[in-house]
Formats: sequence, C-alpha cells, structure tokens
Amino acid sequence: MDSPSDLPYDERRADALITVTAHAAAGSEPQVQSAQVLIMDRSLSMSRHKLDEAKRALCAAIDTLRDGTLLGIVAGNHRAEVIFPPTGGLAVVDARSREDAKLRVVGQLPEGGTAIGQWLDRARDLFASVESPGTVRHAVLYTDGKDEHETPEQLGEILTSCADRFICHARGLGDDWHHDELLRITQALHGTAEAVVTIADLTEDFTRLMREAQRIVVPRLYLGLRLNSRFQLAFVRQTRPVEADLTGRHLTDGETHVPLGSWPAESRQYQVSLRFEPESLTVDELLRAARVTLHAEFPDGTRRPCSESAAMVVRRRATPGFGIARSPDLTRVENERELGMAMRACADARLRGDLDRADRELRLATGLAESLGDTARLRLLRAVATTGPDGRPRLRRDASRGQMLRIGVDSTKTVSRPVESRELPWRDTGLPRVCPNCGTTATSPTAKFCEECGHPLGAGGPVDAL
Repeated sequence: MDSPSDLPYDERRADALITVTAHAAAGSEPQVQSAQVLIMDRSLSMSRHKLDEAKRALCAAIDTLRDGTLLGIVAGNHRAEVIFPPTGGLAVVDARSREDAKLRVVGQLPEGGTAIGQWLDRARDLFASVESPGTVRHAVLYTDGKDEHETPEQLGEILTSCADRFICHARGLGDDWHHDELLRITQALHGTAEAVVTIADLTEDFTRLMREAQRIVVPRLYLGLRLNSRFQLAFVRQTRPVEADLTGRHLTDGETHVPLGSWPAESRQYQVSLRFEPESLTVDELLRAARVTLHAEFPDGTRRPCSESAAMVVRRRATPGFGIARSPDLTRVENERELGMAMRACADARLRGDLDRADRELRLATGLAESLGDTARLRLLRAVATTGPDGRPRLRRDASRGQMLRIGVDSTKTVSRPVESRELPWRDTGLPRVCPNCGTTATSPTAKFCEECGHPLGAGGPVDAL
C-alpha cells in the first residue's frame, strides 16, 4: 500500500494506492469449480456472415472448456432464451454435452431486437442454480448493436441485481454498437470490454477468454475497509490493468467490503479515497485513518481474511497545500484517468458529428499519452490523427466509426504494470517510536528495531482512534 501520510493543513481528502497480487499454488493447476454462461446475440442485425462467425466462435469456446465445467448458453434478442441445456440449470461438460451444446448454437436464426439486460438477467438465474459454494461464475457476451429495447434505467437495475453474482466480459462486433454500454456492463460486473471490428477475430478472442477463465484461482475477492470514525469513504477505483469505479459495497461487522471480482494469478491496483473535515484532525498527530484487509471466498463458501491488515496512516500538517509535494504515483493515476476521459470525449464527439470538440479532445488526449509514456493508447490516437491547416493535430475526417469505438472502449486500459510489491521504506515522522513489546522509547525516530529487546518497530506510532 502506497499511502502518503502528510496532508496539507486545509486538505479534505486522503488517498492510498493498493496493489493486490494473486498467486497460483506452485506446480498445480487451479482446482476451483467453474461455471460458464455464453451469451450470443441473435438479433436481426446479426444476419448472414456475422452470425456464422459468431457461431464459429462459440463452438470454439465450447471446445476449449475442461470436462466437468458447468455450462449454459443464452441466445438473446429483445428477449432471452436458454438454448442449452434444454432441461434448465447448467449442464456438466463432457464429450456428449459438448456436441449437444454446439448443435444448439449452430441452429440459431437471427430475429428481433436487442435487450442486453434481459440476457444478463437470464444468466444470473442460471448461475443461481449452482449449489457448490466457492464456484467461479463467469459469463461472456457479444453484441453488434445498441441496447435499444430497454431503457438505461432498466439495464441499471439488472446490473445492480447481477453485481457480485458473476463476472462478465463483453465484446462489440462491427461498428453499430456503443462503447458506453459495454463499459457500463463490464465495470459493474468486473469484466473487460473489447472492440472486435473484424468479425473473424471473435473466435480467437473467445477461446482466449475461456482459457483465461480456467486459470482463475480466487472465486471472489473483497477489499475490507475499517474506517476511523472521523473519515468517510469517498470512492474506490480500480486503476490497473483496467480503470473502473467500484460502487458495490457490503457492511459486515462494521467493516465495508468492496467486491473485487474473480481473480486469475495477476496483479491489480486500486485507489481508495477518504474524505474528512480538516478541523477533526489534530495538527502533527499520526492517525490511523483505515485498516485494509483482503477477504476471499473459500471453497466451502465462507468469506475469510486472506491477508494481514495494512494501516492507512495520515497526519495533518500545519503547512498549506503548496508546501507538501504530491505523490507522483497518485498524480500519474489521476492523469491516466484524465487521459481516458479525453479519449471517450473525443470518440463521443466524433460519433455525434462535433468535429471541433473531437479535435480539441484528441489534442488533449495525445498530449497526456505522450507525457505518460502510454504507448498503447498513444498508438490508437495517432492512427486517427493528421495535421490540420493550422499545423496542429486534428482528427482525420475519414476516421472510421470502428476506429472511434475502439478508442472509446480502450480508453480505460492502463497497460503499464504497477510497481512490484515491496516493503516501502519508513518515512521519518520526527516523532518518538515506542516498542509495542516492552514499551521502551527509541532514541531515534527512524529506528527499525527496539534497542532494549530487538523487537521490530515497523511503522509504529499512529494513534488508533477507531
């Protein structure tokens, strides 16, 4: 956890960056039970080659699943129908059921409109039939159109009911969908959104997703926050490898649990922001603002701590804001967020025909990507840029809709890896350090061990006013 302790005298917000890493057991494959729901768009716009390619992708994904996986398939238009298994619930994958599932996929015909919320609602019902606790619940959907047959409010209600029930990845086919809808779905359900402009690429993408899903080692993870009474939780955001606002929260025994989804063996980074009234903090007093603990869902279905607690410690200084340097890591995170917003604003402006606004947002996004060294997002921006008559960059007037959708959906990807986990060096607080073992006061405020008994002093010293 990277949490700058010193706060300006008039500051009202305290932030921390938390990097979490999940590891697979050495030399073993994940033994977590997996349930998969594949959601196919069979609306009328999927006619001809698009539906044929989508069927090919789903059949390849089914072939990728391990025997013993639980499987269901939903075919959606303005309604949602479970086409496999025909008996309801989820079926156990084996050679026979695998062929049956592929036959039912191949038999689908295009008709009707698009109501993505209905598809997700049906997937939630399928996952609810899983009786084994600690099961990974993983869904994948694709669509080639906008969510036209339900309101944004209806979709929002369904996403709320699905949150923390399963994770979902979403893919936009062609160039007639909208990035905002896919990002809304994947942000709520801890998935990823991608643009598949070339329909034939869907098969490779779906098989990759299935392989990644089978490497999940933690079915559900939660960030536990136990706050000091002087602080309130402002927000929690995932910052790497994909940006997402995490709005789901559960209160358990006085501790706020924020769902983090299912995890393969990887690292992710989060920003936790607390707000407070400056007058409530005594100047120059170290104070524990929050305790942070990770909780995991275990195979028996119980939720238990899976990490030691870390303390978010703050101290209000008598110095005004300009006298205390901003954390470079937090500054980078906020600049990356601004880059993503500029990219989405550029795409939105181009899609509605506001070229002047699109040009301004393109220049802003390009400058941010260059300063951050974000080569992946910079490459996307330069692909749609040209030099205008005034010598400044502007959006190419022939930039395709598919290119702009890709810029919108990839705007949340922060591809650079977070700093590797390490023990952060002790910052000199200038205050005496007291040994928690024998009570001896150290002669130096930077001492790492007690001079009397040799006990590690850690980061000691903060007042715990929880």
